[in-house]
Amino acid sequence: MIRRDESGQALAYSQVPPSRNPDPRQRPPGNRMPPPGNRVPPQGDRMPPTRERSGNPQGRPGGPTGHAPTQQPVPHREAPPRTPPPPLPGKRRDGGDRPPRGSRPRRKRHWFRWILSLLVVLLLLPIAAAIYVDTHLTRIDALANYSGRVGDTPGTNWLLVGSDSRAGLSQAQEDQLSTGSDVEGERTDTVILVHIPKSGRPTLVSLPRDSYVNIPGVGKDKLNAAFSVGGAKLLSQTVEIATGVHIDHYVQIGFGGFANIVDAVGGIDMCLDAPMKDPLAGIDLPAGCQTLNGPDALGFVRSRATPRADLDRMLNQRKFLSALLKKAAGPATLANPFRSWPLVRDLTSALKVDNGAHVWNLASLGNALNGDPITTTVPVGGFENVSGSGNVLLWDKTKASAFFDALAKDQQIPADLITTVGS
Repeated sequence: MIRRDESGQALAYSQVPPSRNPDPRQRPPGNRMPPPGNRVPPQGDRMPPTRERSGNPQGRPGGPTGHAPTQQPVPHREAPPRTPPPPLPGKRRDGGDRPPRGSRPRRKRHWFRWILSLLVVLLLLPIAAAIYVDTHLTRIDALANYSGRVGDTPGTNWLLVGSDSRAGLSQAQEDQLSTGSDVEGERTDTVILVHIPKSGRPTLVSLPRDSYVNIPGVGKDKLNAAFSVGGAKLLSQTVEIATGVHIDHYVQIGFGGFANIVDAVGGIDMCLDAPMKDPLAGIDLPAGCQTLNGPDALGFVRSRATPRADLDRMLNQRKFLSALLKKAAGPATLANPFRSWPLVRDLTSALKVDNGAHVWNLASLGNALNGDPITTTVPVGGFENVSGSGNVLLWDKTKASAFFDALAKDQQIPADLITTVGS
């Protein structure tokens, strides 16, 4: 044990008396000062050590020596979260800056709403068309209530009339349709009786315009004369008296309306067994299948330039009527607004119906004609030249009576009474 007052080697650095300029290489390694870059700041304000006025920093070689201050632990604190820098401004087309667009929210696709809206439109279009037709139909007093009129018979009976009326046609249209010169009164080229039974197939009966019948107030004459003298009312009365069948509805179409309807559906496809040339009807049609436009179709149903004359014309009229209805009711016409709307418009302006007919009655008629009706001609007995009337067509009284009796009772017509031209 060495005491402080004894001589000998010092046990600690603190026992060595301080020298003014000690050699730094002789300092004990345990008390070496930290390098300048790792100096511990003072405990108070953590400022770097002050320099002496002489310019020698404290703790460096050549300056005053001392112990490093006692370090105190500093509690760790989390740094606040760094906010991201603002996005760079976007560039406009005109060169200016604009704030970038945020992500747009995705819009929900309401497919159900679109489909529902489409279905509503598809349902409303036929209803709107039906209302338009019903409110724009031309109604006339066509059915007469006369003394001794035949009572109502089962089923529904229509009288279809094709008129040669030139009302509303210009001179250029008359020349195009080859309607001929003006005639006194209004005549008809087509008279068809349509019977729609309560059940079963409808029946189309062509009544030749030259049929020799009794006309009230006129006497015996051609059926066409009844329309010329008394119009629709006298014609329907004459047919009821001659057939014994009660007429429920009447529909009439003229030259101009007929041609417009054909053009509205894009023409009618017809197949001719032989060429048909008739200057009076304004047609020169080759044999074979072809598409007839309005003027050609009108000439086709009016022409009598055939071996059987009026009988062949009635056959052509029924064939054409069937083709027209199928074309008008086909999807190519109904689904095409550029055809369906002109058809509705022209059909409305061309038709004349009785006061009690409505659009639903016309729809029932169209459905019956577009099906598979029985097409026939009134039983014919022959031809005869009559003074004042010319060459007339005579009905077979026995067969015609049985034929119309079955029709009036809504019964099936016997097969031997169905006389189709060409059979």
